[in-house]
Amino acid sequence: MSEKRSWLEGPQLPGENEATGEISSYPGESFGIPKEGPGSLASLFSRMGALLIDWIICMVLAWLITLQTDVLGHYSTLTWLLFLVWRTISVWLFAQSPGHAVMGIGVGRIDKPDERVGFVRALVRTFFTLFLFPPIIQDTDGRGMHDRATGTAVVRVR
Repeated sequence: MSEKRSWLEGPQLPGENEATGEISSYPGESFGIPKEGPGSLASLFSRMGALLIDWIICMVLAWLITLQTDVLGHYSTLTWLLFLVWRTISVWLFAQSPGHAVMGIGVGRIDKPDERVGFVRALVRTFFTLFLFPPIIQDTDGRGMHDRATGTAVVRVR
């Protein structure tokens, strides 16, 4: 805690860097994640790009479905539900959604990098993503609050 911070870094979140009390020199250092290249933390730009791609796909699917029937709800409700299912299943099974794949990123566990994210973590992570604030609010390692809550990180795969 002896290191001074700039106001540009924002406030330190409760529980950050509890073990050492020091701020990482680059995002992901405290988890043993490389600074650059495959396995390094993805940028906010690539994460938001993946979110936009997946959302647009779900909007198109919802539009096509609501052309045929309104049993599943209105277009906007169906988009929300499709996104929840789309992201949860794709992250659970493949560790990345189609939007993640296009942006060259994927989701991994921090505690056990060799294991899959799992269904429950994928569901909770996607549910928090739908509120938009958890992904935008980041800790000093550049992880969104939805990733902190589920013990995951979005990393570059290429």
